[in-house]
Amino acid sequence: MKSVIKWQGGMAFEGATDSGHSVLMDAAPEVGGENRGPRPMEMVLLGLGGCTSIDIIMMLNKSQPGLVKDCQVEVTAERADSIPKVFTKIHVHFKVFGEGLNEKKVARAVGLSADKYCSVSKMLEASVEMSHDFEIIEA
Repeated sequence: MKSVIKWQGGMAFEGATDSGHSVLMDAAPEVGGENRGPRPMEMVLLGLGGCTSIDIIMMLNKSQPGLVKDCQVEVTAERADSIPKVFTKIHVHFKVFGEGLNEKKVARAVGLSADKYCSVSKMLEASVEMSHDFEIIEA
């Protein structure tokens, strides 16, 4: 796996992936950026949310086919006050929408993603206090 990051002027950079996708990242205006894209640390949270969401949907569609109507994930984080401003805590909250979803199966999927399958979560847990929870919303 490889990514190439190219400077776009100012404090903006375009990241391109092996899979042919690209994303523009930029810094905040107070440090010379123009706010043209997400910050690199926000990209880490997006990566975590995307990785674990894929796990959840795959597992729930297998264990409860057709019942999941939507899935949203809110990832919140706290950062250190001093440089490097690493993440110190990350919380992942799943909102699973569906009809007649089994709470134990949703809990199992969330746990398996956090503890076994989500590569991003597994990398981060070595240095960040991670937590996860969920709610089921009848749709």
